[in-house]
Amino acid sequence: MVGIKEIAKKAGVSISTVSYALNGSPKVTEETRAKIQAIADELDYVPNMAARTLKRQQTNIIGVYLADYGGSFYGELLDGIKKGLEAQNYEMIVCSGNKSHLFIPERMVDGAIVLDWTFKNKEIEQFADRGHFMVILDRLLTHENVRKILLDNKGGATLAIERAVACKTEKLFLISGPKKSYDSQERLGASIKELERYGIDYEVISGDFTEPSGYRAAKTIMEKQLTLPVDIFALNDEMAIGMYKYFRETSYEIGKDIRLIGFDNIDISSFVQPRLATISYSKHRWGMLAAEKIIQLITGEKTEDEHIYTSFIEGASFSERDE
Repeated sequence: MVGIKEIAKKAGVSISTVSYALNGSPKVTEETRAKIQAIADELDYVPNMAARTLKRQQTNIIGVYLADYGGSFYGELLDGIKKGLEAQNYEMIVCSGNKSHLFIPERMVDGAIVLDWTFKNKEIEQFADRGHFMVILDRLLTHENVRKILLDNKGGATLAIERAVACKTEKLFLISGPKKSYDSQERLGASIKELERYGIDYEVISGDFTEPSGYRAAKTIMEKQLTLPVDIFALNDEMAIGMYKYFRETSYEIGKDIRLIGFDNIDISSFVQPRLATISYSKHRWGMLAAEKIIQLITGEKTEDEHIYTSFIEGASFSERDE
């Protein structure tokens, strides 16, 4: 790989002059800068970002950590983060997996936004103790270098159960997400609490927030001897869409034989037939706020934790029983 030494030798100037020219310093003339840039282009010079970062201690890049990139949930959230960061002349890289956590202590990113239940609390606290800035979207954790922007999962789940109660549900199947997911556990706990308050029977079927797990959950439910309609609350829309795929292969009709509520209001929820009843919130605003909070931490501005509130979206997938 070509370095600034080779450029300096070919240009007949010092290494420091090459460095000034390539970094836009006013210490060199435009003529010298143009000459050096032309030689750098000729030699296919690629700047060493790691070395530049160590010198400047700033990258203007934020790491966004996700458990995975599957499904359609993340697009709107990432768009909100991207636009929020662009407004402050920052960029983002989207990361997944433990090795990418090294970007934080190596200062390849100036801060991190975390929506990744596999990212352990202890590790986040250790980074924060060392002065790294973090915004978390999926857990309860308090630190001076960390800010939380959490969904009102309990409120959303309560809205779903209230809809089920209004529609005279006698038993509700709850399709859970990953056991270590904060969002899943908050939604599940609130659902169970409300169902027990109303004296409504329920059964929990394990899922993992993916379409295939929703498909499997639907199959598991329908292998039981049940009276119709069967009422289901899938704790995210991805699993609900998986259930649509399963029931499309059967004679059961969603909205009549199967009554189904989701959570997240992803784009496809408004296009499936019948329209999926679901819990909605602004993923774009969630992302914009996350970008705002991480920049405020980096620049030393006063900033506080936030909540993203939810609403119920009516859909024919869960309607009142026919008398």
